[in-house]
Amino acid sequence: MQLHQETPADWWEVEALYDLCFAPGREALSSYRLRDSVAPVADLCLILRDENGLAAAIRYWPVQIGLVDVLLLGPIAVHPVHQGEGLGGWLMRESLRRAQALGWDRVLLVGDAPYYSRFGFVRLEGVVMPPPTNPARVLGLELTPGAWAGITGAVTRHGED
Repeated sequence: MQLHQETPADWWEVEALYDLCFAPGREALSSYRLRDSVAPVADLCLILRDENGLAAAIRYWPVQIGLVDVLLLGPIAVHPVHQGEGLGGWLMRESLRRAQALGWDRVLLVGDAPYYSRFGFVRLEGVVMPPPTNPARVLGLELTPGAWAGITGAVTRHGED
Protein backbone atom coordinates (compact mmCIF):
# COMPACT_ATOMS: atom_id res chain seq x y z
CA MET A 1 0.00 0.00 0.00
CA GLN A 2 1.38 3.40 -0.94
CA LEU A 3 0.33 6.77 0.46
CA HIS A 4 0.14 9.72 -1.95
CA GLN A 5 -1.18 13.25 -1.97
CA GLU A 6 -4.23 13.42 -4.23
CA THR A 7 -3.55 15.16 -7.53
CA PRO A 8 -6.04 16.75 -9.95
CA ALA A 9 -5.64 13.65 -12.13
CA ASP A 10 -7.00 11.52 -9.23
CA TRP A 11 -10.15 13.63 -8.73
CA TRP A 12 -12.65 11.52 -10.69
CA GLU A 13 -11.27 8.22 -9.42
CA VAL A 14 -11.67 9.50 -5.86
CA GLU A 15 -15.20 10.69 -6.67
CA ALA A 16 -16.01 7.22 -8.01
CA LEU A 17 -14.79 5.69 -4.73
CA TYR A 18 -17.02 8.07 -2.76
CA ASP A 19 -19.97 7.14 -5.00
CA LEU A 20 -19.27 3.47 -4.35
CA CYS A 21 -18.97 3.86 -0.58
CA PHE A 22 -21.77 6.32 0.13
CA ALA A 23 -25.47 6.37 -0.55
CA PRO A 24 -26.80 8.00 -3.69
CA GLY A 25 -27.44 11.66 -3.10
CA ARG A 26 -24.36 12.13 -0.91
CA GLU A 27 -23.86 15.56 -2.43
CA ALA A 28 -27.19 16.69 -0.98
CA LEU A 29 -25.72 16.52 2.54
CA SER A 30 -25.26 19.84 4.31
CA SER A 31 -21.47 19.49 4.42
CA TYR A 32 -21.38 19.59 0.62
CA ARG A 33 -22.89 23.08 0.64
CA LEU A 34 -19.81 24.20 2.57
CA ARG A 35 -17.55 22.74 -0.15
CA ASP A 36 -19.28 24.36 -3.14
CA SER A 37 -16.89 26.61 -5.07
CA VAL A 38 -14.14 26.11 -2.46
CA ALA A 39 -10.88 24.31 -3.21
CA PRO A 40 -9.94 21.48 -0.85
CA VAL A 41 -6.82 21.76 1.30
CA ALA A 42 -4.62 19.95 -1.22
CA ASP A 43 -1.78 19.13 1.20
CA LEU A 44 -4.21 17.10 3.32
CA CYS A 45 -6.12 15.26 0.58
CA LEU A 46 -4.52 11.84 0.65
CA ILE A 47 -5.04 8.55 -1.14
CA LEU A 48 -3.87 5.01 -0.60
CA ARG A 49 -3.14 2.80 -3.61
CA ASP A 50 -2.23 -0.82 -4.00
CA GLU A 51 -1.41 -2.81 -7.12
CA ASN A 52 -5.14 -2.94 -7.99
CA GLY A 53 -5.80 0.79 -7.76
CA LEU A 54 -7.37 3.21 -5.32
CA ALA A 55 -7.94 1.68 -1.89
CA ALA A 56 -8.86 4.70 0.26
CA ALA A 57 -9.13 8.48 0.20
CA ILE A 58 -9.58 11.41 2.56
CA ARG A 59 -10.23 15.08 1.85
CA TYR A 60 -10.25 18.27 3.92
CA TRP A 61 -11.86 21.66 3.23
CA PRO A 62 -11.44 25.07 4.82
CA VAL A 63 -14.55 26.43 6.56
CA GLN A 64 -15.15 29.20 9.05
CA ILE A 65 -17.00 29.84 12.28
CA GLY A 66 -17.20 33.60 12.42
CA LEU A 67 -13.69 34.71 11.51
CA VAL A 68 -12.05 31.51 12.80
CA ASP A 69 -10.57 29.10 10.25
CA VAL A 70 -11.50 25.46 10.74
CA LEU A 71 -10.65 22.29 8.83
CA LEU A 72 -13.67 20.26 7.71
CA LEU A 73 -12.71 16.62 7.43
CA GLY A 74 -14.47 14.52 4.87
CA PRO A 75 -15.29 12.57 3.09
CA ILE A 76 -13.12 9.63 4.02
CA ALA A 77 -13.73 6.30 2.30
CA VAL A 78 -12.18 2.87 2.07
CA HIS A 79 -12.92 0.59 -0.90
CA PRO A 80 -15.18 -2.28 0.22
CA VAL A 81 -12.51 -4.91 -0.52
CA HIS A 82 -10.18 -3.16 1.94
CA GLN A 83 -12.59 -2.33 4.75
CA GLY A 84 -11.51 -3.67 8.12
CA GLU A 85 -7.80 -3.44 7.27
CA GLY A 86 -7.17 -0.23 9.22
CA LEU A 87 -6.69 1.97 6.15
CA GLY A 88 -9.19 4.57 7.32
CA GLY A 89 -7.36 4.87 10.63
CA TRP A 90 -4.06 5.21 8.83
CA LEU A 91 -5.41 8.04 6.67
CA MET A 92 -6.95 9.76 9.70
CA ARG A 93 -3.80 9.65 11.80
CA GLU A 94 -1.47 10.67 8.96
CA SER A 95 -3.67 13.50 7.70
CA LEU A 96 -4.22 14.86 11.22
CA ARG A 97 -0.48 14.74 11.85
CA ARG A 98 0.07 16.71 8.63
CA ALA A 99 -2.67 19.20 9.51
CA GLN A 100 -1.02 19.92 12.83
CA ALA A 101 2.39 20.30 11.16
CA LEU A 102 0.85 22.80 8.72
CA GLY A 103 -0.38 24.92 11.62
CA TRP A 104 -4.08 24.06 11.70
CA ASP A 105 -5.54 24.31 15.19
CA ARG A 106 -8.90 22.57 14.97
CA VAL A 107 -10.77 19.99 12.89
CA LEU A 108 -14.52 19.58 12.42
CA LEU A 109 -16.47 16.65 11.05
CA VAL A 110 -19.97 15.28 10.91
CA GLY A 111 -19.91 11.65 11.93
CA ASP A 112 -20.47 8.86 14.38
CA ALA A 113 -19.11 9.89 17.79
CA PRO A 114 -18.31 6.35 19.02
CA TYR A 115 -16.17 5.71 15.92
CA TYR A 116 -14.36 9.06 15.75
CA SER A 117 -13.78 9.33 19.50
CA ARG A 118 -10.88 6.88 19.11
CA PHE A 119 -9.08 9.65 17.20
CA GLY A 120 -9.87 12.21 19.91
CA PHE A 121 -13.00 13.80 18.40
CA VAL A 122 -15.68 14.99 20.82
CA ARG A 123 -19.14 16.44 20.38
CA LEU A 124 -19.10 20.20 19.88
CA GLU A 125 -21.70 22.21 21.75
CA GLY A 126 -22.76 25.42 20.07
CA VAL A 127 -21.19 24.73 16.67
CA VAL A 128 -24.00 24.67 14.12
CA MET A 129 -23.71 22.95 10.76
CA PRO A 130 -26.18 23.83 8.01
CA PRO A 131 -29.49 21.98 8.43
CA PRO A 132 -30.57 19.24 8.54
CA THR A 133 -27.40 18.11 10.38
CA ASN A 134 -28.00 16.24 13.63
CA PRO A 135 -26.16 18.27 16.34
CA ALA A 136 -25.06 15.05 18.07
CA ARG A 137 -22.95 14.25 14.98
CA VAL A 138 -21.03 17.56 14.96
CA LEU A 139 -17.60 16.61 16.28
CA GLY A 140 -14.33 18.45 16.79
CA LEU A 141 -10.70 17.74 17.50
CA GLU A 142 -8.15 20.15 18.96
CA LEU A 143 -4.77 19.99 17.23
CA THR A 144 -3.66 22.78 19.55
CA PRO A 145 -4.76 22.53 23.20
CA GLY A 146 -7.73 24.79 23.88
CA ALA A 147 -8.34 25.50 20.17
CA TRP A 148 -12.11 24.93 20.42
CA ALA A 149 -12.51 26.97 23.64
CA GLY A 150 -15.09 29.69 23.08
CA ILE A 151 -15.69 28.77 19.43
CA THR A 152 -19.42 28.69 18.75
CA GLY A 153 -21.74 29.67 15.96
CA ALA A 154 -22.68 28.73 12.44
CA VAL A 155 -20.22 26.95 10.19
CA THR A 156 -19.94 28.81 6.90
CA ARG A 157 -18.17 28.37 3.60
CA HIS A 158 -14.61 29.69 3.68
CA GLY A 159 -14.50 33.38 2.84
CA GLU A 160 -18.20 33.95 3.55
CA ASP A 161 -17.94 35.42 7.05
